[in-house]
Amino acid sequence: MTYKHLSHTERYQIYALMKAGLTISGIALNLGRSKSTISREISRNSGRRGYRPHQACFKAEERSLGSRNAKQVDSSVLNRAFEMLMEEWSPEQIAGCLPISHETVYRHVYADKDKGGTLVKHLRSQKKRRKRYASGHQRRGQMPNRRSIHDRPIEVNDRLEIGHWEGDTVIGAGHKQAIVTLVERKSGFARIVKVTKKSAEQVSNAMVQSLQPIAELVKTITLDNGKEFTDHQRVDREIGSTIYFADPFASWQRGTNENFNGLLRQYIPKKRSLETVTEDEIRMIENKLNNRPRKRLGFKTPNQVFQESLTRVALRV
Repeated sequence: MTYKHLSHTERYQIYALMKAGLTISGIALNLGRSKSTISREISRNSGRRGYRPHQACFKAEERSLGSRNAKQVDSSVLNRAFEMLMEEWSPEQIAGCLPISHETVYRHVYADKDKGGTLVKHLRSQKKRRKRYASGHQRRGQMPNRRSIHDRPIEVNDRLEIGHWEGDTVIGAGHKQAIVTLVERKSGFARIVKVTKKSAEQVSNAMVQSLQPIAELVKTITLDNGKEFTDHQRVDREIGSTIYFADPFASWQRGTNENFNGLLRQYIPKKRSLETVTEDEIRMIENKLNNRPRKRLGFKTPNQVFQESLTRVALRV
């Protein structure tokens, strides 16, 4: 079996899973890696403040550059990579289309930053995430007729069929207004709707509005435990779906949606008031994210994968 180096994304996943309290064995299982790979990664790339993903990527790249097998990247390839980065492609997406590694893209971006350049502003993750996982557990009310994620059909975990969605809300500055995000697990195809209030009525209206036209491809939806989802039974009735709820403070159980929300924040940062976000801008963002190639889809776009499923459904009718 050929060894494949850990990616930038995997290092951030290791960090998040460590923060969530998983053991090395648990992290290895989640990432589909061996325990020795995870153990070696943590021991080699930790610093005085423990394991941090950005530092780990930097250390790994330094070792790679010191290797006698390190290759020089053609300037035309590098310039094209920078152009794609400024079109808001991720380094991994760039590496899937050009003869350059994502680690090399990151290295040049941070070298540019040290010289006062602005390429770093086109990266999606601009700062560390600070999230409370175990505190404040009384802030959420009880969800009526709640179905647990542990009752969800096990085949949903495999991402082998279209129709299983995850949902969440993204809040604007000052907690005024919100964006409802709904992401299909296999394809990554997403629908986003802005609401003026994060009320159960408006959020359920947004979910029905987004998903009813494609209801034949909505089998399950997995949500967090926010009070804005208390009208979930109405959504099930109108769409014909079955809604499940993740465990409290277990955002990794809705990892597809969490990742998408991170991409959305590239366009609408937390400090921005949603009152300034127009419907045209919402549609532009949705279109861009649905038509950006993804590594896990073999560099197809979410829209391509989802539309293929729509075509198959139409042929069966």
